[in-house]
Amino acid sequence: MEHFTALKMLHMISTVLFFICGLVMAGWIIRARRAGDLTVQNRAMQRPWMFVWLLMGLCLFVLPVSGWWLVHYAGWPLGQTWLLVASVLYIVGTLSWAWLAVRVNRLRRPVIVGNPTFTLALSIFSAVCFIAIAGLMGAKPV
Repeated sequence: MEHFTALKMLHMISTVLFFICGLVMAGWIIRARRAGDLTVQNRAMQRPWMFVWLLMGLCLFVLPVSGWWLVHYAGWPLGQTWLLVASVLYIVGTLSWAWLAVRVNRLRRPVIVGNPTFTLALSIFSAVCFIAIAGLMGAKPV
């Protein structure tokens, strides 16, 4: 049983770290935009913030592995609807997060001008996917 508890803690810690990193990044950008800095997103991939992006990527790597082991230890069949929906949402959310990371990284170059509305929509879509997954995991409609 201690393996199950350790995996549950790892899964919860990586989920909380992922959401904290996302909130800190969004708060920093929103606060700077309100202060009048319209180019704050161009600095979102510089050295101190690169650690945040890498930590989010590590959490995104750990979550499916620890989640699969949790489901395996709990004895739930992988064909349950809530697990399938969460898996699809995870794939879509992770792909949109990766696309967002590429878009934000491209904003560092002054020549490339991206659509900030699409970048915002992509970040909101990714956040909604992960919040929906957290809701499904919290409810666990077994």
